[in-house]
Amino acid sequence: MKLYNVPRNTWVIPTEETHAPPGARQVSVMEPIFFKHIDGMYSYCKDVHGNIVHLPANQEVTLTDPP
Repeated sequence: MKLYNVPRNTWVIPTEETHAPPGARQVSVMEPIFFKHIDGMYSYCKDVHGNIVHLPANQEVTLTDPP
């Protein structure tokens, strides 16, 4: 499922290689991420430690339970 189809405030796992914007932390495949909302071409998300990360809006993800 594409990230832009995921409901806000949902835990997801990227299922393919991710591409962060320049200067942002790269997210690993199968890393649990809390998706907040889409913000242009990227999204506003947080990792399990509460750090802000950005997945592309068209990222392939799978829904998951909170870690």
